[in-house]
Amino acid sequence: MQFRFILAAAALAAISVLAPFATAKPAAQPVQIQVDLNRPTRPFKPIYAWFGYDEANYTTMPHGRQLLRELHDLAPVPVYIRVHHLLTSGDGKAELKFSSTNIYSEDAHGDPVYDFTLLDGIFDAWKAAGVRPMVELGFMPRDLAASLPNRHEPYQVHFPASTISGASNNPPKDYARWQELCRVLTAHLVERYGRDEVLHWYFEVWNEPDIDYWHSTPEDYFRLYDYAVAGVRAALPGAQVGGPATTSPRSDKARAFLRSFLTHVQSGHSAATGGAIPLDFISFHAKGSPTIQGSTVTMGLHRELTDVDRGFALIASIPQFRHLPIILSEADPEGCAACSSRNNPANNYRNGTLYPAYTAAALKALFDLQDRHTVHLISMLSWSFEFEDTDYFEGFRSLATNGIDKPILNLFRMLGLMSGDRVQASSTGAVPLDTLMATGVRQTPDIDALATHDAQSAAVLLWNYHDVNTPMPSAPVSVSIYGLPSGIHRVLLTLYRIDDTHSNAYTAWLAMGSPQHPDAAQIAHLQTAGQLQLLTSPQWIDVHDGSITLTSDLPHESVSLLRLTWE
Repeated sequence: MQFRFILAAAALAAISVLAPFATAKPAAQPVQIQVDLNRPTRPFKPIYAWFGYDEANYTTMPHGRQLLRELHDLAPVPVYIRVHHLLTSGDGKAELKFSSTNIYSEDAHGDPVYDFTLLDGIFDAWKAAGVRPMVELGFMPRDLAASLPNRHEPYQVHFPASTISGASNNPPKDYARWQELCRVLTAHLVERYGRDEVLHWYFEVWNEPDIDYWHSTPEDYFRLYDYAVAGVRAALPGAQVGGPATTSPRSDKARAFLRSFLTHVQSGHSAATGGAIPLDFISFHAKGSPTIQGSTVTMGLHRELTDVDRGFALIASIPQFRHLPIILSEADPEGCAACSSRNNPANNYRNGTLYPAYTAAALKALFDLQDRHTVHLISMLSWSFEFEDTDYFEGFRSLATNGIDKPILNLFRMLGLMSGDRVQASSTGAVPLDTLMATGVRQTPDIDALATHDAQSAAVLLWNYHDVNTPMPSAPVSVSIYGLPSGIHRVLLTLYRIDDTHSNAYTAWLAMGSPQHPDAAQIAHLQTAGQLQLLTSPQWIDVHDGSITLTSDLPHESVSLLRLTWE
């Protein structure tokens, strides 16, 4: 339904404006959302502009290149890309949860041989798309991987078996050669892309070393880190290095690993140099946990937020580190992007509007947790990209399917239209932060807002979210925006929507009969349906006393963006 407009001074009229949409029952009391542009909180940092995927070789495939360009286009700031397997041995053919570059091997005499052909193709594709790498230093090349006692695994294990049980996750047989690999790689990147450019990148050492991604002890990971950053910094003094990219710190083991790593850095005794240990950012992961009963999916937002709360609290407890940038180098509703709805019917939530509604609620909560702990969050990296040569809407955690954008990508496009400072936004329908962390959204829906303001615009992101994916009625909403600049008499409202009929290629595909071989006309229709769409035509709205009030119905599991501009 379209927004209606009323003067802020006539707030009581908000109820009557909704009357034409009422059923036989009395209209529900609107959720009251108030936005005060004169009350900034903290800057709106583009924590959304980070994405990642296991299959690095998808980067150079047609739909991968197409999506990378779309990611560049959604944000006014650089978009960062993180992938696994940049150092893994293989032939460069991607498969689920595995890829390779074959950068390092050893000749018959045991001397290192470097081949940058595949890796250059990946980095060149990122450069062509205008995105920036977050260089994850992993995993271990075949000829550099140590042989471990009581482990006789092959180098690669294929999905759906445990892909992290192969020797690609072993420590190096020679840490000095590992350091030299990191040095040679960094020097090559500097030579190819320029020192000033690579100084903007982030170098992260390994992935989730607190679980079987690392087949050794925490102490050996600390050694791996020391030698890696020594190699990177030898080639590029000032390079941004960090880690440890641990799993969700809800477990005692993960928190202990993260704390031990920070204690190691504090010690100032690098295994590689004997001196100080560089650490420019801290990374860890946060994941939710959907479940399914029958055909009903229940999300686990509280688990993701609890992860973040505990990680922030740990970092904030150490004065030396509390102001370092924090990168959530995977922050997602659950843990396996490569698992489809064939593996788990709960994963079908990824195709529709539940995914963006969840992510909108999570993003505001992450900002709130950052503010509560007074830490410096710079990234909420979505571990999602695309999967080549799979069925349409198969239920992978992805941004697009066969070149068709999913609704989740349109949430990131909405976020790219927000800028400036976050400003105070309150909602009578919001679920409190402590409740979100304790139980999630299990009673009334979370109907809330995130608002920003800069010199010539304001934006309000609205969502109607519930953990349990069952049909629920729309919610009447009244949005009052105060503090528009003096002298401004009219503002241009542009209203975007993600719901069942807007910015939603999935429901368009279902309406076609779910074709797995759509024809050219159907593909064109789906590509259009997958773009961010307006709910109404842009409209000029009169401003009185620096305020406007807008009313509408907000459908269940939907997201809206109200964007105001003026001259």
